[in-house]
Amino acid sequence: MDMTSSSNSSSMIMAMMIPWLHFTSGDNLLFQTWHPSSNGAIAGACIGLVVLAIFERWVDAMRGVAEDHWRRSARASMMHDKPEEACLSPDLSAIQHDKAVSVEERKVAVSSAGLTRQARTTRTIPPFIASHDIPRGALYAFQALLMYALMLAVMTFQAAYIISIVVGLGIGEVLFGRVGGAKNHMLH
Repeated sequence: MDMTSSSNSSSMIMAMMIPWLHFTSGDNLLFQTWHPSSNGAIAGACIGLVVLAIFERWVDAMRGVAEDHWRRSARASMMHDKPEEACLSPDLSAIQHDKAVSVEERKVAVSSAGLTRQARTTRTIPPFIASHDIPRGALYAFQALLMYALMLAVMTFQAAYIISIVVGLGIGEVLFGRVGGAKNHMLH
């Protein structure tokens, strides 16, 4: 490989990247073919980034809702209740769970001998349930993909993109932040 062609191509790439915050056009957005260069194209890219950031917050909220459903369903299956009842009456299942957690040990009657023995403490980690855990992993991976796409847009150092992403995340949090719980945020 010729050293001059290698150094020329790397200097050409470095000349295209501006390593500080700027409002100039000409940065690639996610792919080499996405190269907004006019003011209208940059405005369109900013609108797209706002929508993508709002969508990421929606996915996070839906992940929280699904997580809550899966948690109640797993709790119901651990307590040998029907999952439908636990999902329909969350207050009752929460009270039952609190009672089960507050009791360290409970006596279980052995039906064959009529003897009593100490049972183990209530399980703190839900069992692996494929219908819960596989979609949980897929949702997490999809949300991570969205966050990495937003991160790549930030790494262009195009200030309009960064402002658009921050505004979009803020709008999305206002719209969907109260849904699904705060523990699902990937930014922390």
